[in-house]
Amino acid sequence: MYLGHGKGKTTAAVGLAVRARGWNKRVCFIQFIKEERWPSGERAMLKKLGVQVQVVGQGFVKIMGDRKPFAVHRTAARRALASAKRIVHSNHFDVVILDEVISAVEEKLLSQTDVVRLIKSKRPSLHLVLTGHTAYPAIIRLADLVTEMKKIKHPFDRGRLAVKSIDF
Repeated sequence: MYLGHGKGKTTAAVGLAVRARGWNKRVCFIQFIKEERWPSGERAMLKKLGVQVQVVGQGFVKIMGDRKPFAVHRTAARRALASAKRIVHSNHFDVVILDEVISAVEEKLLSQTDVVRLIKSKRPSLHLVLTGHTAYPAIIRLADLVTEMKKIKHPFDRGRLAVKSIDF
């Protein structure tokens, strides 16, 4: 699990996916918040490496110009969770990455219980990777690895926008 308010959570998960593919592991990468219309160098590369990528999100909730009804975001998150459950139980993958699933809990799109149930239902040999900001104790207790990304300084704080190839 990669958590915190610092940059690098998705990047760390992508790095893990690349490493797993290097060992011919079957990897699925599901994005719970980011939406398909936003460009993403990491998604393009993961697809080239043979990672199954699903972008189910509808964008960041209530920020970055979001005007979508909350119900649209919630429906997308529930659809992503249903897909994640099918994939986790399919025995088709060795690694499943749920990018921003913790963010979906933070935004009240999903509950902690939803995520806890999914984690508890996975087979022991499946590596399940979660990303987000908040360290929920109930979820952390179930994790084998938790890394916190702590923001010390960030260009966004000075009004600088995301940089293609560095931030997306």
